[in-house]
Amino acid sequence: MVVSPLREAGDAAVQSLSAPVADAFELLRSGRMRLRTERRVGWQVVNLDLDGRRLRYRVTDNIKSPLARRATDGDDEQVWAMSLHGYFAGGSMYARESENLAERFGWRVVNLSLPGFGGSDPMGTPDVSIDQLTDQIAFVKERLGIGPLLLFGHSMGAAVAMRYAASHPDEVLGIVYRDGVATPAWQHRRGAVARLLNGALPEVAPVVDMAVATALDLPDLLAGHVFLTIRSMIPDLRHNVKTFARSAPIASMLMNLDLSADVRVVRASGVPVLAEWGCFDRLVPPSTATEFSAVAGLDVHWVLGGHSWMLARPHGQADVLTKTRWGRAFFDAMTRRASTLGAGITP
Repeated sequence: MVVSPLREAGDAAVQSLSAPVADAFELLRSGRMRLRTERRVGWQVVNLDLDGRRLRYRVTDNIKSPLARRATDGDDEQVWAMSLHGYFAGGSMYARESENLAERFGWRVVNLSLPGFGGSDPMGTPDVSIDQLTDQIAFVKERLGIGPLLLFGHSMGAAVAMRYAASHPDEVLGIVYRDGVATPAWQHRRGAVARLLNGALPEVAPVVDMAVATALDLPDLLAGHVFLTIRSMIPDLRHNVKTFARSAPIASMLMNLDLSADVRVVRASGVPVLAEWGCFDRLVPPSTATEFSAVAGLDVHWVLGGHSWMLARPHGQADVLTKTRWGRAFFDAMTRRASTLGAGITP
């Protein structure tokens, strides 16, 4: 069931803003307000060599954080999360959000750049499958020695997360599914541009409609700290332009992708899923959220923004997990699952 997008998104935004404002006033009143100058979380950038193909990922360096480990039977247990990006993006674009998650929860967060994006080499084959993309998660987990982890998937990355969880449910603590393309309603373009061109140029109409939807999403990226947002996007965009032709098979694969069966498998396996959608998303529109809700048998929750709301508001995801009813419910479910799988989660 999809409920009141604007109202729910507005409520989430108010809850996200009210707590830090109240905290700031309390610090100011008590005279303890200080300017933050230290950098608490940094990055290690790794280029993994896979038989001559480069796979790039970033991992937060908060190894010694007291929140990053939990004592379990005398052993230190590291909590891990992985962020999976959307099409024509890359791991660096989500770095600010991952830094916030690492700092707020003490998790170590991996930002994987999938093949053909963000400095990772393309697959080198004309046909690319969703399973080839999910294999990259396994390669990085093996390199880092990661056990069960939390997956944050956005758009294309949400589909990759869902496919991985369907194949490896015991390796996943939970999925934060954001404006995802695992179900196919988004492929059937019903925007004004698509309707206009369908008669004369039916094969071109969907591409043009998605291009227009992407352009309409751009103003949302200018919210907040515009310079920081743009600066975080440029490195990955520079790489992606160079590999655009060789990553095109992934776009073709996504346009014919239907992971509805995998969504049902994940739900039946007990993996907690938190479904979130930008209330102004035109690229993967509300019809897809409605479809996903029906297939998964769970509510979709709305946040303020467009398709890439988390890029402009990198604190938003952590706020959802701590300040909204549905975010806390997901966190509790993930914590219970972590206990059964032997992984630690720090609230």
